[in-house]
Amino acid sequence: MRTMIFPGSFDPFSLGHVDIARRAARLCDHLLVAVMNNRAKNPIFTTEERVYMAQACLKDMTGIEVLSYDRLLVDLFREKNACAVIRGLRSESDFRNEAEMAAANRLLLPEFETILLPCRSDLAYTSSSIIREVAYYGGDISGMVSPAISEYVNKRIQERKARD
Repeated sequence: MRTMIFPGSFDPFSLGHVDIARRAARLCDHLLVAVMNNRAKNPIFTTEERVYMAQACLKDMTGIEVLSYDRLLVDLFREKNACAVIRGLRSESDFRNEAEMAAANRLLLPEFETILLPCRSDLAYTSSSIIREVAYYGGDISGMVSPAISEYVNKRIQERKARD
């Protein structure tokens, strides 16, 4: 069984993430969507919330499992006997960052492979930070996130806004 990993912070899970997961799932037998705890990022949503959102968005797709992970990606790769990691690309700067990360991971684990999938052109300018910003100011995020989580994202961001 070929297992691939689609890692990310997914804060929140966007339509671009859904698209990459759907396409990646066709390339393997088992896709692990790994909600990572990235210390360089300061997520608005908790790990549990991010796992919930990914599961809600992907619930109708077969061969996909969502989990959280709080160690090096190469450790998960080794633990799950993965054959590759899937990363989505929106821009040239994404390519540069992902190429650097892939090289660093290969230094840690020589059999580490990365597959870069370009996102759909209509989703190329949507990022989790843009979604959070639009939701924070009460804008319409329905074209950026799945209907399964749109209301949830808006509600949680407005609750956090009220606390700030």
